[in-house]
Amino acid sequence: MKIGPFRFSFEKKSLSNPTVDDFNLFAPLGSATPDSVPAVRNAKCLISEGIATLGVYAQKRDSEDKVDHPALTLLRGEFNPWTSAYEGIRNLAWQALSYDAGGLALVIRNSEGKAVEIIVYGASRIRVEYASDGSGEPTYRIDGRVLDSRDVIHVRGPSQCSPVNSARGAINTAAAMETHARKQFESGAKPSAVVAFQKGMSETAIKNAKSSFDKAYSGIKNAGKTVYLYDGATFTPSEISSVDAQFLELRRFQVEEIGRAFNMSASMLGDLTKSSYANQEQKAKEFLSYCLEPWLCAFESAFNRALLDDDERSTLMFKFDRDDLSRVDLATRANAINSLIASEVINPNTGAAWIGQPPHEGGETYGNRNITVKPIPVPGAPKVRSDE
Repeated sequence: MKIGPFRFSFEKKSLSNPTVDDFNLFAPLGSATPDSVPAVRNAKCLISEGIATLGVYAQKRDSEDKVDHPALTLLRGEFNPWTSAYEGIRNLAWQALSYDAGGLALVIRNSEGKAVEIIVYGASRIRVEYASDGSGEPTYRIDGRVLDSRDVIHVRGPSQCSPVNSARGAINTAAAMETHARKQFESGAKPSAVVAFQKGMSETAIKNAKSSFDKAYSGIKNAGKTVYLYDGATFTPSEISSVDAQFLELRRFQVEEIGRAFNMSASMLGDLTKSSYANQEQKAKEFLSYCLEPWLCAFESAFNRALLDDDERSTLMFKFDRDDLSRVDLATRANAINSLIASEVINPNTGAAWIGQPPHEGGETYGNRNITVKPIPVPGAPKVRSDE
């Protein structure tokens, strides 16, 4: 824009990917930020780090055969010289959990069009705007320059609102209650009882009355004694109000509310009030199935769109290794593998590969090893006559 001899340039701003300053402007948390609330930070760490710890591989769409792909060097090793794959995936997930625009990363390609780097910029550096015709087609910009949508890894949640924004009210309330509790302990005055005299008394008289009262009625040895007062004095003990009694319950409820926004139970956020040995394992399975699985699918779709060309996209796909999630429970894995081998769904060598063991001779043969009614044939072994 030019006015007289002066030329001005303007940049369109968008709140689709708000910064921390934008958050504080429209929904201030006082001196707190969402990440300063322990339940919020814990939820984001569990999801982002849980995704980043899983291995990534390429697989054919029409089979379970794993294949090699150049982009796996980035997804398994380093996004770029200063960011490991673990950090990159974790940071992408962290952004997707924090901002409505989701997690955004730029794919850098060489002259042949092959991906050589992935850069996860800070929040709001890559801006996204959606077509006004209702098609939902995004336009990506960085420093005002329009990007090819195929060069952007874009991970978003299931709704237009990030988990942090959807829990905005609960986060504000939790932060306010934390501040209230801190100030109460720092400067709150709450005596155990009040002794009031009807008529005025000098400072010396008050000290004498206090000394005699403490000597007669304070301490364990004087507990239960009948109190005798004089000069019209009254004794009023402090009582715990219903609000004080429910304060801890209200704080626990805020943890549950924040957990609902991230689709995880309060036990995953450290509140074990309603947990037991009977339901803790089920809660962990719910976290994997209902919380982590949708994010894994979102990441896989984003990787497929940005790191596979048009021909590869119809035959290949990137997958996270879900088996890593259950490796800590060896007994459960062993029972599951044994059941699958016995029902002839998989063979022993496939089960051995799941736990990182090498194949063995005869392991490609299907059969139930738990019974010995009928010998299981081994390829290459001499046949045994039925009369021997």
